[in-house]
Amino acid sequence: MKLLQFACVFLAVGFLNAGYAQQKKKAAKPSTFNHVVEEFADIKVLRYQVPGFEKLTLKEQKLVYYLTQAGTSGRDIMWDQNYKHNLRIRKALENIYVNYKGDKKSADWKKFTVYLKRVWFSNGIHHHYSSDKIKPEFSRAYFNQLLKATKTKLDANFADILFNDADAKKVNLDESKGFLAGSAVNFYDKGITVQEVEDFYRNMKSPDPAKPYSYGLNSKLVRNANGQLEEKVWKSGGMYGSAIDKIIYWLEKAKGVAENKKQGDALGLLIDFYKTGSLKTWDDYNIAWVQATEGNIDYINGFIEVYNDPLGYRGSQEGVVQIKDFDMSAKMEVVSKNAQWFEDNSPLMPEHKKANVVGISYKTVVVAGESADSSPSTPIGVNLPNADWIRDVYGSKSVSLGNIIDAYSKSGGKGKLLEFANDPEEIALAEKYGELGDKLHTALHEVVGHASGRINAGVGTPKETLKSYASTLEEGRADLVGLYYLYNPKLQELGLVDDWKKVGMESYDSYIRNGLMTQLVRLEIGANIEESHMRNRQWVSAWAFEKGQKDNVIEKITRNGKTYFNITNYEKLHALFGELLREVQRIKSEGDYEAGKSLVENYGVKVDQKLHAEVLERNKQFPAPPYSGFVNPVLVPKMDKKGNIISIQVTQPKSFAEQMLNYSKNFGFLPLDN
Repeated sequence: MKLLQFACVFLAVGFLNAGYAQQKKKAAKPSTFNHVVEEFADIKVLRYQVPGFEKLTLKEQKLVYYLTQAGTSGRDIMWDQNYKHNLRIRKALENIYVNYKGDKKSADWKKFTVYLKRVWFSNGIHHHYSSDKIKPEFSRAYFNQLLKATKTKLDANFADILFNDADAKKVNLDESKGFLAGSAVNFYDKGITVQEVEDFYRNMKSPDPAKPYSYGLNSKLVRNANGQLEEKVWKSGGMYGSAIDKIIYWLEKAKGVAENKKQGDALGLLIDFYKTGSLKTWDDYNIAWVQATEGNIDYINGFIEVYNDPLGYRGSQEGVVQIKDFDMSAKMEVVSKNAQWFEDNSPLMPEHKKANVVGISYKTVVVAGESADSSPSTPIGVNLPNADWIRDVYGSKSVSLGNIIDAYSKSGGKGKLLEFANDPEEIALAEKYGELGDKLHTALHEVVGHASGRINAGVGTPKETLKSYASTLEEGRADLVGLYYLYNPKLQELGLVDDWKKVGMESYDSYIRNGLMTQLVRLEIGANIEESHMRNRQWVSAWAFEKGQKDNVIEKITRNGKTYFNITNYEKLHALFGELLREVQRIKSEGDYEAGKSLVENYGVKVDQKLHAEVLERNKQFPAPPYSGFVNPVLVPKMDKKGNIISIQVTQPKSFAEQMLNYSKNFGFLPLDN
C-alpha cells in the first residue's frame, strides 16, 4: 500500500523535534542542486539526490546497483499491463522523435513532443492519475506526415486509437459503464464479465483458509480456445517471461552480495517466485522479506499494488531500491514501538482491534532508484506486504521516502496556501507546523493505519468483499487513523512534537482544505473522482463536513466571491474522525459491501461543479503543474580489466527524454504483443 504525493499539501522532510529542525535549518548550507528538470502540460519533472551513497561499502553499492537494474528490467511489463497496445504505440512515437528531420520549431512538433512526454510520464497513453486517455493536440493529418517522414510503421487501426474514443479509460470505477468493459487495462480478455471473474476465483480454495493466497495477483485472465477462463501467469517461461528472466538475472547477482543471510534468503524466494509463479512462494517470500530488517539496503520488487485492477486482483509491476536514513529512522522508530498503544486506544469496536500488533518496522529511507509503478510518478510512503493475514501474524514494513519528500519540498512554493487558506492563523500554523504534520501523518498512516484493525473470522479478503471499493476504503481508513492521532497529547508525551494541539490543528486544516477543495485542480471540469486516494480524501472530508453541520464544526465561508473552509471546533472534528474510523473498520472487518459502496459513492465520487470551476479559476495564477514526478539517478559502474566492478558513480540524466529513450533502448525486453 502506498501513500501518494498530492496537490497543495506541503511535503517536506520535517524532523520530529521542531527545535532540532530549526537548528538544522540555520546550520544548513544553500544547495546548488537543481531539482527541476522541466515542465510540460500538467507535469513537472524533478530529480532527486542520493545522499549517503558514497558512504556505502563497494559491496553495498553493488547491491543497490543490481537491485536497481532488476527493477528497471521490469519497466515494460507495467507499460503492457496498462494497455495492450502501449508498447507498439511507444515504439512508433519514439521512432518519430529520434528520426524526424523536419521543422522542429513548428507548433505541431512542439505539441507532438509534449504528447510523447505525457505518454512517457504515464507509462502509456492513459493519464497516470485520472486514467483518461491522453488526447493529442496535433491532428491526425500531421501525425500521418510524421509517420511518412520517418518511415515509421504503425497500422492505421493503432494510429486511430490515439485520436478516437475507444479505450477511453484505463481504470473505470463507474459501475454503470462496467468495471471491465469500461477499462482499457490489460488484465482481462475483452468480453470477460465481472461475474465470470468472481465465479472463477470463488472456485479457487487456499489450502489454509486462514492464509488465503493472493489469487490473480500475477496473471492475466483470458478465455481459451474452448471458451473457458484460464490464467496466463507472469513468470519465467510464461507471459512477460523475457523481461522476468532479466529481473531474475539481476536478482541473482544481488543475492550474491546480500548483506546478511535473511536478506539473501528473501531474495532467493523472490527469484523462485519469478521462476515458478507460485503464490505460495510469494507468501513465503513476503514473510521472509518482512522479517529481514537488518542491513542498510532494502527494496520493493514484484507485482504489488492492485489499484490498476478495477476488481482489485492483479498487481502492477513495481521496483524501489532504498538506503536507510539512519538519523531519521531512529527518530521515527518511536512510532513503531508504540503501535500497540495506538491500537489499544483507538475508537474501533473491541472485536475489531488486534490484541497483539507485531513486527512493524518503520524507516525513513533514501531512494536510489524506482521503476514501473513507482516511476516517474512516485509514492512518498509505502507499507507492505498487502496480505492482511501476513500483516496480522508477521507484521509489516513501512518506509517514508525521505529524499523524494525533500525534492518535492525544495521545488515548491507557498502561493496556493495563501490563496486557499481561510485566515492568517491557518497560514501561520501551516508555515510553522506543515512539514512536521505531513511527516507525522505519513508515519501514522503507514505504520499504525495500515497495520491496525482485524477482519472477523470467516470474512473474505477486502478484494472479495468490498470489491472495487476496497482500495479507497483502505486508504481512507489509514488516513483516518493518522488524523485521529494527530490531534492527541500522546504525540507530545512521546517527544514527537512540542505542541500537539497546534500540530493537530494544522493537520486538520490542511486535510480538509485539500479534501474538499484544492485537490480538485487535478480534475477537468465536469469530471467525477476516479483515483482511489483522491476519492478517500474527499469522502473523509465531505462526510465530516456533513455530519458536523449541526454543530457547525466545519463552516463553508464565501468571501469576495471565494470559498474557504474553516474548522470551528477541532475537538468535535477529532470525535467525528474517530466515529468514521470506527465505521470504516467495521465495514472492512465485516465485509459490508453495501455500506462501503454507499460511503464512497455518496461522498467520494461526485464533485461540486460550481466549487470546482471556482477552484480552477483561482488556480490559474499558479504556473506550477499539479502533478510531479522524477527522473532517476543513473548508477554507472566502473570496471577493471577483468570486468569486475571497482566503483559506482551516481550521475543524473541530462533530460527526461534522454532517460526515457535510454530505458526503451536498454530495458526493452518484451515483444510488442504479449
